Amino acid sequence: MRDTVTPADAIHLDHVSKVFGKAGTDAAYRAVDGLNLDVRSGQMLAILGKTGCGKSTIFNMIAGLTEPTSGTVRVSGRDPFADFDSFRGKMAIVFQNDRLLPWRTAIQNVELGLEMLEVPAAERWTTAQLWLTKLGLGGHENDYPHALSGGMRQRVSIARAFATNANILLCDEPFSALDESTAGRLRAEFVRLVKENGKTAVFITHSIGEALEIGDCIVVLKRPAMIAYDVSFDSGTGRDERELIRSRIGEVLAA
Repeated sequence: MRDTVTPADAIHLDHVSKVFGKAGTDAAYRAVDGLNLDVRSGQMLAILGKTGCGKSTIFNMIAGLTEPTSGTVRVSGRDPFADFDSFRGKMAIVFQNDRLLPWRTAIQNVELGLEMLEVPAAERWTTAQLWLTKLGLGGHENDYPHALSGGMRQRVSIARAFATNANILLCDEPFSALDESTAGRLRAEFVRLVKENGKTAVFITHSIGEALEIGDCIVVLKRPAMIAYDVSFDSGTGRDERELIRSRIGEVLAA
């Protein structure tokens, strides 16, 4: 990993550690240990690891929700924790649960981020309608969340993220609560939309299969969060090579 950030880096972590509790005491817990990580602009990175390996802590530091104990985190060249407000509209998060507001219709939920960015009402509606249609929810604009299936609600959540036109998408196991058939279709749509719209995405998962479907780069973590294995591939990577990657990831996770 490089020691300096370059213009091509959307996300740069340099020797990042995170300790919860007072360092040097029995109560201290080291969640991340000297992590170096670069995510290039336009890349889709899948972060894979067992429960408790520090995936969510890394996610929260990139999102600016917590700061590192030591080391440097930079997103688009800036500190996401210290400059949190400057990232409004620049990063969007898709959570494990859809987190829709039950008193708002599908289109009103998609408009939410645009409202926070003070986008004019007519433009908000047009943008929200566009993304609902792209995600196969044309005709469901005025449905409330309780009337939508789990997969449809997550489509609304994804539409809300894309509607802000954020350059960076942070995804925290967004399909884990769905049945595999629904999740598979949404994964394929998500990858297509990220690529078509030139976004950078960081995708947290504990599934090897999902990581292989989502990422063009996979980082496997061991506890406390440090890179145990990383690999890059593309659409030209053959089935045999992908199976070798799957086997290697399995070995690392089992170690």
